[in-house]
Amino acid sequence: MRSLYVVTHPEATHHVEGVVGGWHDSLLTPADVRAAVLIARALRARIPVGAEVEVFSSDLQRTRRTADEVTHLFGVEAVLDRRLREKSYGEAGGRPQAWLDERFVPPPAVGERMDHDEGVPGAETKAVWARRVYAAMDEILRSPCEHQIIVTHGGSLTCVVAAWIRMPIESAGYASFQAPSGSITTLREDDFFHNRQVVSLGDTRHLHSAQD
Repeated sequence: MRSLYVVTHPEATHHVEGVVGGWHDSLLTPADVRAAVLIARALRARIPVGAEVEVFSSDLQRTRRTADEVTHLFGVEAVLDRRLREKSYGEAGGRPQAWLDERFVPPPAVGERMDHDEGVPGAETKAVWARRVYAAMDEILRSPCEHQIIVTHGGSLTCVVAAWIRMPIESAGYASFQAPSGSITTLREDDFFHNRQVVSLGDTRHLHSAQD
């Protein structure tokens, strides 16, 4: 049985400042460093003691900081992979969200969506974004490790899940798997049929339980 735990990093400074994230290298807010600790503890509770664990993370600071808490509890090193980054918004990264909103061209309801130009210089198309995340997932899944943790971003979660269920890239133009910041999505593949499940999507119970 293979289990993947896909973590979306907790709230970052770009959320609070109202600026565009993407490849803008924002930090976790001080309060959400605590959320990263809770994520790590929740994962430690779900994975058997002594089991082999691999951790993969986007190389941006907000995901690396989250992964640090996870690797500390599991006693492993994270593999940093820039292919697990959020979608690049090009020149919009780090600018006020309003700057992007004024220029953004949404994809058409029908027609070409994966190679759609959003009107922002330097921004990735959804096709480019999906291909790099799919490539990262192909490499991750070549490992026989039964427990793997992936620390990524809210937007890139869609590409991770789409790759997991083997959705063809050309069909991913309409895909959107929503998960809040600081969530854990659990994916599982059985050893007999090799069916791939989305066991839970965007679970945040570990964050709320600390407030009770």
